[in-house]
Amino acid sequence: MQIADILSSGAVKTLGQTTSKKRLFQDISELARSVYGVDATQTLDALQERESLGPTGVGHGVALPHARLHGLDRVVGLFLRLERPLDFDAVDRLPVDLIFALLAPKNAGVDHLKALAVVSRTLRDQDLRAKLRANEDPVALHALLVAAPGIKAA
Repeated sequence: MQIADILSSGAVKTLGQTTSKKRLFQDISELARSVYGVDATQTLDALQERESLGPTGVGHGVALPHARLHGLDRVVGLFLRLERPLDFDAVDRLPVDLIFALLAPKNAGVDHLKALAVVSRTLRDQDLRAKLRANEDPVALHALLVAAPGIKAA
């Protein structure tokens, strides 16, 4: 599995004024509805429920919110770059500006974990994070993510 397998070019966006985690999850849910056709309310509820179990801010300004949903036939991703970092209760206490959300079918099993591993390993790359932060254009952001060299899960 690679980023290109889960991230549609239309599922990449730069956001200017996101004021809270809840507002961010609403934006993710609406984007998921428009790109992947999933129910926005179900997506919002699932993201918030997962976040209540523990924050998904993984450090270095990156968050990986994820949820399992009815109505999906494969794992899909959404990438958002925030112009203004947001407090996300990350493990390193740094605000988050790079968000890669994953949505998986309820019965995704190991595919959900593979997708999390691929995204996590990809966004650990300091140079890639710097390039993502230096670009606002969704097309450029998508190209950077899908071209990340040699990082994939079996």
